[in-house]
Amino acid sequence: MELELVTTPEGISALAREWNGLLPDNATNEIFLTWQWQHTWWNAYHPGDLWTLVGRDEAGEVVGIAPWFIEQPSRVVRTVGCVEVTDYLDVLVKPAYRETFLAALADFVAEHQDAYSRIVLCNMPHTTPTLDLMPRLLTERGFAVRVAQQEVCPVISLPDSFEDYLAALDKKQRHELRRKLRRAEGSETDTVDWYIVGREHDLAEELEKFVKLMAASHPAKAKFLEDPPNMAFFRAIAPITAACGWLQLTFLTVDGVPAAGYLNFDYNNRILVYNSGLLPEGYAHLSPGIVLLTYNIRYAIEHGRKAFDFLRGNEEYKYRMGGVDQPVMALEAIPERPTV
Repeated sequence: MELELVTTPEGISALAREWNGLLPDNATNEIFLTWQWQHTWWNAYHPGDLWTLVGRDEAGEVVGIAPWFIEQPSRVVRTVGCVEVTDYLDVLVKPAYRETFLAALADFVAEHQDAYSRIVLCNMPHTTPTLDLMPRLLTERGFAVRVAQQEVCPVISLPDSFEDYLAALDKKQRHELRRKLRRAEGSETDTVDWYIVGREHDLAEELEKFVKLMAASHPAKAKFLEDPPNMAFFRAIAPITAACGWLQLTFLTVDGVPAAGYLNFDYNNRILVYNSGLLPEGYAHLSPGIVLLTYNIRYAIEHGRKAFDFLRGNEEYKYRMGGVDQPVMALEAIPERPTV
């Protein structure tokens, strides 16, 4: 195993083909680990110094990537994307090289302790083998290691039919959903419709509609969008993921006016609910957010998707819609340097 340290954006750009080639067999195959996402995130935020480690086999083929950076001024090693605006992170490695690559990473950080203060790897799915191996490997090299639950991602395992989905819900919630759908679809005073943004639409215009809905829906979201790096990332990632076929931007309209919107990702046979927008006044009687969310779930089932992932956060509506918690973990490692 030859380990290469990449410290420049140009070095990351050169890895694009090999990077995404690792994902289909990786333990964590998520949009947030694609080269497109990681590269775009770094360009928008770059909150420190790139410290990405690339493992190559004897033939020089890339078999593992740890997309890390050293945050400044804290000098904390983190995964590119950590913590905000991403939901699942990990290393990328071919299964046959997993322990060899992780051992090489552990050796490297043990040998370069002067470069950083501690390691914090966030947003790791609880199922990743990295959490089984890395704590032991780091402990053996003198690190104090702690693994703890960071957050949860409520996920719906989708059945074969929409009726089966409804049947699995709590009786009260099932009744409420059906009532809201009937009220929206049977309104005699409002024309309710919905659509998914496609090639026939102007993505830039549709994204502006969504940004306005997102800002209007909650003060915290409006504040998020006021931050220039956040807006730069948001505006960049939408067309990039759309070009890859991963973006699912949906709107519910009332009399032609966008009343609710969801920005989802369609990746690896799963729908990821990344963000939402809602007009807070004028349309509450039609429950546009819940109605559109239900349409999105039905569409996902009809198109054979296996999961509907609400991503990080334990908001109550996610559980009412059938979400079941999947823990997201964080690994912290502190080198035990000898005292002078």
